[in-house]
Amino acid sequence: MDNTAALKDAILGKLNSGEWGPGHRIDTERHLSESFNIGRSTVRRVLAQLKVAGFITQTVGSGTYVSKEFQPKALIPDAAAGVAAALASVPGSVSPAELMEFRFAIEPSIVEMIIRNASQSDFAKMALCCDKAEAAESMEEFEVWDGKLHETIALAAHNSLVTHVFQLINRARDQDDWGALKRHSLTPERRLSYQVEHRQLVSALTDRDLARAVTCTRDHLLHVRRNLLGS
Repeated sequence: MDNTAALKDAILGKLNSGEWGPGHRIDTERHLSESFNIGRSTVRRVLAQLKVAGFITQTVGSGTYVSKEFQPKALIPDAAAGVAAALASVPGSVSPAELMEFRFAIEPSIVEMIIRNASQSDFAKMALCCDKAEAAESMEEFEVWDGKLHETIALAAHNSLVTHVFQLINRARDQDDWGALKRHSLTPERRLSYQVEHRQLVSALTDRDLARAVTCTRDHLLHVRRNLLGS
């Protein structure tokens, strides 16, 4: 791990452990630069990524603070957990619109966990899924590898609750309503655009670029929702 990644992991670790709670004043750029033996411009870039993700705030003349909205370990909020329970008990009642709403609540929120916990082997598996999807000779084969990519990304969080939630999401995606919508909406042009978006996401995760990975996740979900539901 290089010093830049070490800085990012150290900050995220303190945030998620609760050692740095909401409102905590983070060390100065100078102190972080000296502690991790990296330039202040690099420190500034890491902090900017965390700010875009909503984890920290910065006030000119005052300093850098943990966002007051940040909740340690609250990557899957209670509301989302409630939806997960509903998925587990009555998966047949989940509409495509509800599923997309749930994915918006969950998927961007676990990106930080993936960036912090994923191994190089995980990233290699993601790239392989992209390779296989792009080489697929049929829509059916593409969908297999599309599903495998999402599964691989979820497993890279190395968190059993995340794995369980994504198993529930996949159960909902296997429903007839979802399948019919996807078959109807998945044109060759849209397949190509999904492939590009998947590559962009995997690249951002592999670079451990939090802000870019969150943006890629949200943009992809918006694109999928628009294609499936028209909104």
